[in-house]
Amino acid sequence: MKNEKDPFDRSFDSLEALVDTISEVLHCPVTIEDANHRLIAYSSHDPQTDPARIATIIGRRVPEKVISSLWRDGIIQQLMQSNESVRVSAIHDIGLGDRLAIAIRKNNEILGYIWVLEVDEKLNDDATNQLKKAAEAAKTKLLQLQMQKRKEEQGFQDFFWQLLTGHLKSNAMIKERAEKLGAILPASFHVIVLQFEAPINEKLHQQIQYMITTSQRIRIFCHVIDQNQLILLSTPLPQLFSKEDYTEAFVQLLNQMKNRFGLSPIKGGSGTLYADYAMVEKSYQEALTVLKIKKQFPDETKSIHYYPDLGYYRFLPLIMEEKRAHHYQNECLHKLKQYDYEHNSNLLHTLETYLCNDSNIKIASDVLHVHTNTLNYRLKRISEIGGVDLNNMDQKVTLYLEMKTEKLGIYPTNE
Repeated sequence: MKNEKDPFDRSFDSLEALVDTISEVLHCPVTIEDANHRLIAYSSHDPQTDPARIATIIGRRVPEKVISSLWRDGIIQQLMQSNESVRVSAIHDIGLGDRLAIAIRKNNEILGYIWVLEVDEKLNDDATNQLKKAAEAAKTKLLQLQMQKRKEEQGFQDFFWQLLTGHLKSNAMIKERAEKLGAILPASFHVIVLQFEAPINEKLHQQIQYMITTSQRIRIFCHVIDQNQLILLSTPLPQLFSKEDYTEAFVQLLNQMKNRFGLSPIKGGSGTLYADYAMVEKSYQEALTVLKIKKQFPDETKSIHYYPDLGYYRFLPLIMEEKRAHHYQNECLHKLKQYDYEHNSNLLHTLETYLCNDSNIKIASDVLHVHTNTLNYRLKRISEIGGVDLNNMDQKVTLYLEMKTEKLGIYPTNE
């Protein structure tokens, strides 16, 4: 493997030519991936390989189970942090043979990876040096691919913003724009919004791109960033037959973000699934509604991510708008508020607790830490002061929704 002339000290016409050269020099099968583990090039005419490599070539990206295993074993972390090659021992339960790998980088930015499958014997120090030179030779080609991809992504992002803001209203306009971009729109979609604690910077964006690209349980068609919100156009995968399957995949994605990069959105919401792309704006607004409701009612909606699952909560913003438009206030609640203010009492809180616990005296008493007789007395005073008939279901439902709506109205409508 010693050469008088450095085989990588030259210009390569393509990554395919480079990957074949690496294979010839090291006498091993080779693959090159981008930073998100999508296959870019692989050596030809490899007589020996392993199941993980075959699956990568067939699927054009590394299988998710392989990526997860490499993260669990700390391999990806080593590659990200080192300028040297990393030796990877076989992981038989995922079909991965012994490998030598190295990150292709520009300064601290990961551009991709080179993976070399060790076939007959372990590669020596000379091979690791050659692999380092090959990574340097691959840098220029990957930078060119990166620039081209960013231009394509910008076109998709502009298209997505036009859909989100309702600027493309007819299916004919949407189809024409998609065709110009060379985009094949999925049969159905919904908009997901993930909200982070702080504005999304370049580093965080790269980590997010890694997660949404490598996840093979949720397919992301395109995405944009709006300050601290990541907005995704997602389509369900065929194998996710039920809403429960999709919710599980959604939660798994959030957990992987936290485990791999220590980042996690503070909340996330998804709009309804639609087939008409003129409804992208509607699905987006529904996702924002989920975020708003989750902010105001965190305990009640902590396990809810999907707009249709909000139940009556999705009607609260509409009720709020109606109340504001007509300057309406509920007289019963107003009287109770006034009484509480003047007498330093808590009748309104008592009523809310009672209704939230399905009018169950025993449970509501325990929550309020009072005797049932005390609660019964308070309920009697609520009926007298507020003019409330607590045996009338219509009145109780109305009061319950009014109190929920008032809690929603505490916050500005643009949050």
